[in-house]
Amino acid sequence: MFRDIPYLDLVTDEPQGAIDYLCDRLAFVPAASAADADRRALALRNGPVTIVVSSPVGTGGPIARHLDRHGAGIIDIPMTSTDLDADVRTLVRAGTPMLPASPGVAVAAGFGPVVHTLLPTGAAPLPPGLEWTSLPEPAVARGALDVQALDHIAVCLPGGTLQQTADHYASAFGLPRYSSEYIEVGAQAMDSVVVRSPSGAITFTLIEPDLSHEPGQIDEFLDRHSGAGVQHLAFLVDDIVTAVRQGRDAGIAFLTPPGVYYETLLERVTSLSDRIEDLRDTGVLADCDEWGYLLQIFTRSPYPRRTLFYELIQRNDARGFGSANIRALYEAVERERQRESARSR
Repeated sequence: MFRDIPYLDLVTDEPQGAIDYLCDRLAFVPAASAADADRRALALRNGPVTIVVSSPVGTGGPIARHLDRHGAGIIDIPMTSTDLDADVRTLVRAGTPMLPASPGVAVAAGFGPVVHTLLPTGAAPLPPGLEWTSLPEPAVARGALDVQALDHIAVCLPGGTLQQTADHYASAFGLPRYSSEYIEVGAQAMDSVVVRSPSGAITFTLIEPDLSHEPGQIDEFLDRHSGAGVQHLAFLVDDIVTAVRQGRDAGIAFLTPPGVYYETLLERVTSLSDRIEDLRDTGVLADCDEWGYLLQIFTRSPYPRRTLFYELIQRNDARGFGSANIRALYEAVERERQRESARSR
């Protein structure tokens, strides 16, 4: 059984920019470094979340080729296993392609170019096969953003592949379906399925465009990334309003909801009447389900091809994913897409 995600491997040909963004704006701190013939890597941590920023050595290796085709983004989403041999047998029976791996671990194909390094529970939360050097804790913290967990990973898939991919993650990886949502915005539409591990620590929001509608932002991501890939990472925080204000001061550019969003918000989330002005000031979105409410906000992508962005999410007992906010996010990203298109003309 797969339990959690020990780290994420982010590849980029502009490592210092990616490191500065994660450290100076999202308060990650360097934890370890490594290098081999193909790449240089720096592991950054904020609370329980580790992101390894990898960059190519030279121009002919696998990471350089990946970046040429797909741009900066997540290349590996590892998972820890309580019984690695049994889980690998299940993956093979389900038809999952297995790739060459270091001794004691396995590597399974995921979606698009993304793979899953499979580690036994208790293994070091760093990519295997590299000689890692631990770095000292910084004397002064980078910022006050305390990440509590990796809440979920949003994945864009080509149209027509969503159901098959969700079924495969359920049968092969033991991540059953948790929820689903269909969203229509103007002439565009998207469908989504959430799959989640029994532990609750591995959650993928799988998204595809509805090909019977006009192309939109999901199609553009697939074009920019040359296929399926990770659209955004969602970090769980305990005080999103403070986090956004500090992030804004540090230079994070957040997506903003439509101006009328807050005029109708209290009709959906009546318990937030005393927080509405803070939410309006920060651009934070809110939604509720039968268990509670959640607050969330999304950054603009800091990467040249806009192949990855980030979400901050605060949960007050809510278990959903802000289904009423998907439309607001979609519209905000659409406005950003149109601005980028106008600037490029």
